[in-house]
Amino acid sequence: MLPPPQLILSLLIGSVVLAGCATKETKPAEPPPQPVAAPQPAPAPALPECKEAPAKSKTAAKGKTKSTAKEPDCVPRAADKPATAAPVAPAAAAPAPAANTGGYDLSRNKPVTDSSKAVAGEGTPVKGINDWEGEISGIPAANSRFTKLKIGMSTREVKSILGDPTDWGQYSTGKMWIPFYLGSDRIRMEHVYKNEGRLIFAQESLGATGAFLVWIIHNPNERGYR
Repeated sequence: MLPPPQLILSLLIGSVVLAGCATKETKPAEPPPQPVAAPQPAPAPALPECKEAPAKSKTAAKGKTKSTAKEPDCVPRAADKPATAAPVAPAAAAPAPAANTGGYDLSRNKPVTDSSKAVAGEGTPVKGINDWEGEISGIPAANSRFTKLKIGMSTREVKSILGDPTDWGQYSTGKMWIPFYLGSDRIRMEHVYKNEGRLIFAQESLGATGAFLVWIIHNPNERGYR
């Protein structure tokens, strides 16, 4: 006996509904793909030390250089490595030679071209031997004998170094007219040396015969006469 058509239709509809429900079930999410690390190159093996120096290049025709060296399969020995030159420190500048000034600093002096017009006080004041104070004017020549002198030397000592002057003379100073002044420098003596300049000596005191150097005037153009 066949089932009624209504039963068959109900069974078919139920099957379709169950199939649709089965297809709507949520599938489990798939895990994200994991990044794949790039393969690392294997470290190059350490090269052994060369037993001989690497081959040098040969020079071919037409000025071209043809290398005969192969790929390096060793490292140069310490003896084969070119020595690196140590940096050379620049040589220190040699100090400028000191001017021939007899030991005095005459850097502020100006040249004297006419010894008779030299003005006291425009030169370099110095303190010499035996507590004598004096002055040096002008700029000495390179071979000047005046650079051997010192303020405070006596006329006799100066003559032992330079010899006799080519000319000489004497004159009185303003101290001559000071009442009751009996000290030094009342009278001055002037010695002239050709191509050297002039030397001024001050009398030690009233009645004394000695005189001492108080002023050196450098003048390479000195005529030699007053």
